Amino acid sequence: MNAIIENLRSELISNADEKVKKSGERFFREAVQLYGIKSALVIKIGKEHYSRIKHNSKTEIFSLCEVLWKSGIMEESFIACNWSYYVHKNYELSDFEAFDRWVNNYVGNWASCDTLCNHSVGTLVEMYPPLMSKLKGWARSPNRWVKRASAVSLIVPARKGIFLEDIFEIADILHSDSDDMVQKGYGWMLKAASQAYQDKVFSYVMSRKSTMPRTSLRYAIEKMPSELKVQAMAK
Repeated sequence: MNAIIENLRSELISNADEKVKKSGERFFREAVQLYGIKSALVIKIGKEHYSRIKHNSKTEIFSLCEVLWKSGIMEESFIACNWSYYVHKNYELSDFEAFDRWVNNYVGNWASCDTLCNHSVGTLVEMYPPLMSKLKGWARSPNRWVKRASAVSLIVPARKGIFLEDIFEIADILHSDSDDMVQKGYGWMLKAASQAYQDKVFSYVMSRKSTMPRTSLRYAIEKMPSELKVQAMAK
Protein backbone atom coordinates (compact mmCIF):
# COMPACT_ATOMS: atom_id res chain seq x y z
CA MET A 1 0.00 0.00 0.00
CA ASN A 2 2.85 2.38 0.80
CA ALA A 3 4.34 1.76 -2.66
CA ILE A 4 1.06 2.88 -4.28
CA ILE A 5 1.16 6.22 -2.48
CA GLU A 6 4.89 6.65 -3.02
CA ASN A 7 4.58 6.07 -6.77
CA LEU A 8 1.63 8.44 -7.01
CA ARG A 9 3.40 11.17 -5.08
CA SER A 10 6.54 10.74 -7.12
CA GLU A 11 4.60 11.41 -10.31
CA LEU A 12 2.76 14.36 -8.79
CA ILE A 13 6.05 15.92 -7.67
CA SER A 14 7.59 15.40 -11.10
CA ASN A 15 4.69 17.32 -12.67
CA ALA A 16 4.72 20.20 -10.21
CA ASP A 17 4.93 23.68 -11.73
CA GLU A 18 5.89 26.66 -9.58
CA LYS A 19 3.89 29.09 -11.72
CA VAL A 20 0.75 26.96 -11.39
CA LYS A 21 1.36 26.71 -7.65
CA LYS A 22 1.64 30.45 -7.13
CA SER A 23 -1.40 31.09 -9.31
CA GLY A 24 -3.39 28.56 -7.32
CA GLU A 25 -2.32 30.04 -4.00
CA ARG A 26 -3.61 33.45 -5.10
CA PHE A 27 -6.96 31.89 -6.00
CA PHE A 28 -7.83 31.00 -2.40
CA ARG A 29 -8.33 33.31 0.55
CA GLU A 30 -7.22 30.66 3.01
CA ALA A 31 -3.74 29.11 3.02
CA VAL A 32 -3.55 26.01 0.84
CA GLN A 33 -0.85 23.43 0.16
CA LEU A 34 -0.27 22.72 -3.52
CA TYR A 35 2.13 20.88 -5.75
CA GLY A 36 1.14 23.19 -8.58
CA ILE A 37 -0.53 20.91 -11.13
CA LYS A 38 -3.46 21.78 -13.39
CA SER A 39 -6.70 20.00 -12.55
CA ALA A 40 -6.97 18.09 -15.83
CA LEU A 41 -3.53 16.57 -15.29
CA VAL A 42 -4.33 15.70 -11.68
CA ILE A 43 -7.41 13.80 -12.87
CA LYS A 44 -5.36 12.01 -15.54
CA ILE A 45 -2.64 10.98 -13.09
CA GLY A 46 -5.25 9.86 -10.57
CA LYS A 47 -7.02 7.69 -13.15
CA GLU A 48 -3.79 6.07 -14.29
CA HIS A 49 -2.86 5.11 -10.74
CA TYR A 50 -6.40 4.00 -9.93
CA SER A 51 -6.19 1.48 -12.78
CA ARG A 52 -3.55 -0.33 -10.72
CA ILE A 53 -5.76 -0.60 -7.63
CA LYS A 54 -9.25 -0.89 -9.14
CA HIS A 55 -9.48 -4.55 -8.13
CA ASN A 56 -8.65 -3.75 -4.52
CA SER A 57 -11.46 -3.79 -2.00
CA LYS A 58 -13.40 -0.63 -1.25
CA THR A 59 -11.98 -0.70 2.28
CA GLU A 60 -8.43 -0.71 0.89
CA ILE A 61 -9.21 2.11 -1.52
CA PHE A 62 -10.79 4.19 1.24
CA SER A 63 -7.68 3.60 3.37
CA LEU A 64 -5.53 4.96 0.55
CA CYS A 65 -7.87 7.95 0.27
CA GLU A 66 -7.43 8.61 3.97
CA VAL A 67 -3.65 8.72 3.56
CA LEU A 68 -4.03 11.21 0.73
CA TRP A 69 -6.41 13.38 2.75
CA LYS A 70 -4.01 13.44 5.70
CA SER A 71 -1.28 15.04 3.57
CA GLY A 72 -3.23 18.30 3.41
CA ILE A 73 -2.12 18.79 -0.21
CA MET A 74 -4.96 19.85 -2.48
CA GLU A 75 -4.05 17.73 -5.49
CA GLU A 76 -3.92 14.64 -3.27
CA SER A 77 -7.33 15.50 -1.85
CA PHE A 78 -8.75 15.71 -5.39
CA ILE A 79 -7.43 12.24 -6.18
CA ALA A 80 -8.88 10.94 -2.90
CA CYS A 81 -12.26 12.43 -3.85
CA ASN A 82 -12.17 10.81 -7.27
CA TRP A 83 -11.00 7.42 -6.02
CA SER A 84 -13.76 7.37 -3.43
CA TYR A 85 -16.32 8.11 -6.15
CA TYR A 86 -14.99 5.49 -8.56
CA VAL A 87 -16.29 2.80 -6.17
CA HIS A 88 -19.73 4.39 -5.74
CA LYS A 89 -21.55 1.33 -7.09
CA ASN A 90 -20.39 -0.48 -3.96
CA TYR A 91 -21.39 2.20 -1.47
CA GLU A 92 -23.04 1.11 1.77
CA LEU A 93 -24.83 3.14 4.41
CA SER A 94 -21.85 2.82 6.75
CA ASP A 95 -19.57 4.58 4.26
CA PHE A 96 -20.92 7.87 5.54
CA GLU A 97 -18.64 7.41 8.55
CA ALA A 98 -15.56 7.84 6.32
CA PHE A 99 -17.01 10.85 4.51
CA ASP A 100 -18.00 12.44 7.81
CA ARG A 101 -14.47 11.98 9.12
CA TRP A 102 -12.89 13.47 5.97
CA VAL A 103 -15.19 16.50 5.95
CA ASN A 104 -14.72 17.21 9.64
CA ASN A 105 -10.99 16.53 9.89
CA TYR A 106 -9.39 17.25 6.53
CA VAL A 107 -11.44 19.57 4.32
CA GLY A 108 -9.99 23.07 4.53
CA ASN A 109 -11.05 24.84 1.34
CA TRP A 110 -14.06 25.09 -0.96
CA ALA A 111 -12.46 23.15 -3.82
CA SER A 112 -11.79 20.00 -1.81
CA CYS A 113 -15.18 20.37 -0.09
CA ASP A 114 -17.11 20.63 -3.35
CA THR A 115 -15.17 17.89 -5.15
CA LEU A 116 -15.91 15.38 -2.39
CA CYS A 117 -19.47 16.42 -1.67
CA ASN A 118 -20.85 17.04 -5.18
CA HIS A 119 -20.14 13.46 -6.13
CA SER A 120 -19.26 10.98 -3.38
CA VAL A 121 -21.41 12.35 -0.56
CA GLY A 122 -24.30 13.38 -2.81
CA THR A 123 -24.41 9.97 -4.47
CA LEU A 124 -24.36 8.19 -1.12
CA VAL A 125 -27.27 10.30 0.18
CA GLU A 126 -29.26 9.57 -2.99
CA MET A 127 -28.68 5.86 -2.44
CA TYR A 128 -29.56 6.06 1.26
CA PRO A 129 -32.03 8.94 1.87
CA PRO A 130 -32.10 8.43 5.68
CA LEU A 131 -28.62 9.99 5.64
CA MET A 132 -30.32 13.33 5.02
CA SER A 133 -30.54 13.67 8.80
CA LYS A 134 -26.73 13.59 8.88
CA LEU A 135 -26.53 16.48 6.40
CA LYS A 136 -28.90 18.48 8.56
CA GLY A 137 -26.55 17.81 11.45
CA TRP A 138 -23.67 19.09 9.34
CA ALA A 139 -25.63 22.28 8.69
CA ARG A 140 -25.51 23.01 12.43
CA SER A 141 -21.76 22.45 12.76
CA PRO A 142 -19.49 25.30 13.93
CA ASN A 143 -17.09 24.33 11.10
CA ARG A 144 -17.60 26.48 7.98
CA TRP A 145 -16.62 23.68 5.59
CA VAL A 146 -18.92 21.16 7.23
CA LYS A 147 -21.78 23.65 6.92
CA ARG A 148 -20.96 24.25 3.28
CA ALA A 149 -20.77 20.48 2.76
CA SER A 150 -24.34 20.08 3.98
CA ALA A 151 -25.52 22.19 1.04
CA VAL A 152 -23.14 21.30 -1.78
CA SER A 153 -23.72 17.59 -1.20
CA LEU A 154 -27.21 18.20 -2.61
CA ILE A 155 -26.25 20.03 -5.83
CA VAL A 156 -26.72 17.02 -8.13
CA PRO A 157 -29.87 15.71 -6.40
CA ALA A 158 -31.28 19.26 -6.49
CA ARG A 159 -30.87 19.42 -10.26
CA LYS A 160 -32.83 16.19 -10.50
CA GLY A 161 -35.66 17.61 -8.41
CA ILE A 162 -34.91 15.32 -5.48
CA PHE A 163 -35.13 16.21 -1.77
CA LEU A 164 -36.69 19.66 -2.33
CA GLU A 165 -38.23 19.96 1.14
CA ASP A 166 -34.98 18.84 2.74
CA ILE A 167 -33.10 21.39 0.64
CA PHE A 168 -35.37 24.14 1.96
CA GLU A 169 -34.87 22.90 5.51
CA ILE A 170 -31.08 23.01 5.17
CA ALA A 171 -31.32 26.45 3.58
CA ASP A 172 -33.35 27.60 6.58
CA ILE A 173 -30.70 26.27 8.99
CA LEU A 174 -27.97 28.11 7.07
CA HIS A 175 -30.16 31.13 6.31
CA SER A 176 -28.55 33.75 8.52
CA ASP A 177 -24.99 32.42 8.52
CA SER A 178 -22.53 35.29 8.07
CA ASP A 179 -19.81 33.22 6.37
CA ASP A 180 -19.78 33.90 2.64
CA MET A 181 -18.50 30.37 1.88
CA VAL A 182 -21.60 29.01 3.57
CA GLN A 183 -23.84 31.59 1.86
CA LYS A 184 -22.47 30.69 -1.56
CA GLY A 185 -22.89 27.01 -0.80
CA TYR A 186 -26.56 27.12 0.06
CA GLY A 187 -27.26 29.72 -2.61
CA TRP A 188 -25.76 27.33 -5.15
CA MET A 189 -27.93 24.54 -3.77
CA LEU A 190 -31.06 26.66 -4.27
CA LYS A 191 -29.95 27.64 -7.78
CA ALA A 192 -29.56 23.95 -8.64
CA ALA A 193 -33.00 23.18 -7.24
CA SER A 194 -34.53 25.94 -9.38
CA GLN A 195 -33.63 23.97 -12.51
CA ALA A 196 -36.35 21.49 -11.58
CA TYR A 197 -38.63 23.68 -9.44
CA GLN A 198 -38.16 27.30 -10.46
CA ASP A 199 -41.51 28.51 -9.12
CA LYS A 200 -41.11 26.82 -5.75
CA VAL A 201 -37.56 28.06 -5.29
CA PHE A 202 -38.58 31.57 -6.33
CA SER A 203 -41.44 31.52 -3.79
CA TYR A 204 -39.03 30.30 -1.14
CA VAL A 205 -36.56 33.07 -1.92
CA MET A 206 -39.24 35.76 -1.94
CA SER A 207 -40.57 34.63 1.43
CA ARG A 208 -37.12 35.07 2.98
CA LYS A 209 -35.45 37.77 0.88
CA SER A 210 -35.70 40.44 3.56
CA THR A 211 -33.30 38.49 5.78
CA MET A 212 -31.37 36.38 3.26
CA PRO A 213 -27.77 37.58 2.75
CA ARG A 214 -27.26 39.20 -0.66
CA THR A 215 -24.57 36.71 -1.59
CA SER A 216 -26.82 33.66 -1.20
CA LEU A 217 -29.72 35.54 -2.83
CA ARG A 218 -27.64 36.32 -5.93
CA TYR A 219 -26.53 32.72 -6.23
CA ALA A 220 -30.05 31.37 -5.78
CA ILE A 221 -31.58 33.45 -8.60
CA GLU A 222 -28.60 33.52 -10.95
CA LYS A 223 -30.21 31.27 -13.60
CA MET A 224 -33.75 32.58 -13.29
CA PRO A 225 -35.40 34.72 -15.99
CA SER A 226 -34.42 38.39 -15.84
CA GLU A 227 -37.85 39.56 -14.70
CA LEU A 228 -37.73 37.23 -11.69
CA LYS A 229 -34.17 38.28 -10.86
CA VAL A 230 -35.20 41.94 -10.88
CA GLN A 231 -38.15 41.20 -8.66
CA ALA A 232 -36.09 39.19 -6.22
CA MET A 233 -33.32 41.77 -5.93
CA ALA A 234 -35.67 44.75 -5.58
CA LYS A 235 -35.79 46.28 -2.11
